[in-house]
Amino acid sequence: MRLARRLRAERESGELTLGRLAVLGRLERDGPGTASALAAAERVTPQSMARIVQHLIDAGLAARDTDPADRRAAIVRITEAGRSQVLRDRGRREAWLAQAMTGLTDVERELLVLSARLLDRLADS
Repeated sequence: MRLARRLRAERESGELTLGRLAVLGRLERDGPGTASALAAAERVTPQSMARIVQHLIDAGLAARDTDPADRRAAIVRITEAGRSQVLRDRGRREAWLAQAMTGLTDVERELLVLSARLLDRLADS
């Protein structure tokens, strides 16, 4: 999709991969969770999620804590540095999108919002 490529282009070079940024965004939006829950939500294998989580922890963007309900399990949470990274990235993309949408009519903007909701529903099915 050309829009997705354009939004990816708004990222600064050298930033996190899209997969790592997606996991950070999910942690920021949904709160802490297990690596297996993150893997299911992002539709990746548990092994892939383990690598992503370890990279985020090594970079200081996420942390792993013991689950108070089950001392054998670990919970992954976003750190303040991770939250800052997500908010910076989101802000850049939202600023570009807001500027790009200034050329649309009110009807086109409404149609775009409706289309985005439909695409979300399709992605969640």
